[in-house]
Amino acid sequence: MSHPSPLSFPEGPRVELDRALRDLVDRADEVMRTQGRLRALLDATRSVVGEIELSEVLRSIVRSAVDLVDAEYGALGVLAPQGGLEEFVHVGMPDDLVHRIGHLPEGRGLLGALIDHPDPIRLDEISGDPRSVGFPEGHPPMGCFLGVPVRVREEVFGNLYLTNRRGGSFTEEDVELISALATAAGLAIDNARRYGEARMREAWAAASAQVVAALLTSSGDDAPALLADELAAREAAERIAILVGAGDNAVRVVELRGVEADAGPAGSVIPADRTLGAVVLEGGETRATPGGRTDAPEALALEQDGMYGPVLFTALHKAGRPRAVIAAARRPGAPHFTPAEMRIADDLAERVSLAHELAEARDAQQRALLLEDRARIARDLHDHVVQQLYGAGLDLEAAGADADEPVARRLDAAVQAIDDAIAQVRTIVFALTPHDGRAPTLRLRVLDLAGSASRHLPQPVTVAFAGPVDLLAEGALADELTASVRELLSNAVRHAEATSVTLTLTASDGKVTAEVADDGRGMGGAARRSGLENLRVRAERLGGSFELDSSGDGTRARWTAPVTPPEGDSR
Repeated sequence: MSHPSPLSFPEGPRVELDRALRDLVDRADEVMRTQGRLRALLDATRSVVGEIELSEVLRSIVRSAVDLVDAEYGALGVLAPQGGLEEFVHVGMPDDLVHRIGHLPEGRGLLGALIDHPDPIRLDEISGDPRSVGFPEGHPPMGCFLGVPVRVREEVFGNLYLTNRRGGSFTEEDVELISALATAAGLAIDNARRYGEARMREAWAAASAQVVAALLTSSGDDAPALLADELAAREAAERIAILVGAGDNAVRVVELRGVEADAGPAGSVIPADRTLGAVVLEGGETRATPGGRTDAPEALALEQDGMYGPVLFTALHKAGRPRAVIAAARRPGAPHFTPAEMRIADDLAERVSLAHELAEARDAQQRALLLEDRARIARDLHDHVVQQLYGAGLDLEAAGADADEPVARRLDAAVQAIDDAIAQVRTIVFALTPHDGRAPTLRLRVLDLAGSASRHLPQPVTVAFAGPVDLLAEGALADELTASVRELLSNAVRHAEATSVTLTLTASDGKVTAEVADDGRGMGGAARRSGLENLRVRAERLGGSFELDSSGDGTRARWTAPVTPPEGDSR
């Protein structure tokens, strides 16, 4: 029995069948590979849009791009408003290598070409392109290159840079995949920006609400410190400074909170040419510096390794004019302040400025009520109490004229006590009487010194005036007398350990005398001899004298100067 011959094809059709089968397998492999890369693109897109913090979004974009095309190195350069790169987020290089290389790229050469013309660039060899400017010393070798712009709302936000594809040079398919990823990245960056702006709006709004509430229940003088504390506590920026004018187009830092606040420029005066804050204080318009590398850095910017962070300046107004400036500084490499964020700062400044004006108006109203009340008390003391005391003194004097000598002496002592009481009441009346805002008189200056000294004594300094003190002691004499009274009271407070101090200022017989007496332990060797010598020199320079009588029972110091300067004295 014969077996049938095996199935066979003629040579020509068999070759065609083999070719068709190979094409079918290749197409199936291509479909599978494309499906895998599309899945990888989908996973990369999901990874990118899953982040919400801008810094994490940028790093996720670079990592996803590197994985998507199997590149060795990847980076995303964020464009700066003034040109070049503001931030450079990279993956693939170890930290020690980055440190040895030095500063990161600034957007020149091939990177700058992509900035100037934001269209994809694909190269088989970087060194062969005329736009390449080479690499710094220690930089790892890089061959093939792929650069794709990243757009946010039709605006170029930055560029994706990929090098050293492990499977060979980059292909047109890689360009399409990275371009698609860049589109998704633009949406993720836009969402992260909006989230950042929302957080800033929330932080600044909460800070303004807290400051406004505090100002409406406390003194308007606390506004700078309150505002700095609130903005720093709510992390509105890494560092918050409050600036005021310092004359000659300079500004002074009155409050500083946040990073490097202890070692920062708090209390210092900054020339106008070193800070944008002076411009904002002059014009009142909110402005910002972008940060980055610069030869003329902003004085209030944070610095690290030659990189400066962005700073936002917004003005606080009073009566329609800028009176102070908020300076909010971000860390180096942080994104610049957007127009939306500048509008948020404007809103806070307007709210705080209005609350500050309301607080000052309330303070002024309370001061007016207090002055009115003091004026009423002063009138009552002068019109009633002094007159009653004066009348009682006259009656006692009349009774003493007809009394025996012992009784007369006692009545005279009572009359003297009433005169002293009248003098004290008149001093109180003067202190309570509102003044018209002109330069303070000698009497008022002496009362202020006595009030300051009283805070350090068990009981207030007793002050008495005799004679037309304000009429006779003017100009240089008043200045010298005030300085001498300050020194006398200072000695009594610091060295005498007194419980009672009396200050008497007398103007009579062409001279003015200031006498300070206390019940302390005496001057001894504790007093500053240089201060006592200054008192003597001040008096003798004016043609007067200084006398000091000190013992264990107390001290009495008398400073005297003539009202008319000595002959030949130009004053």
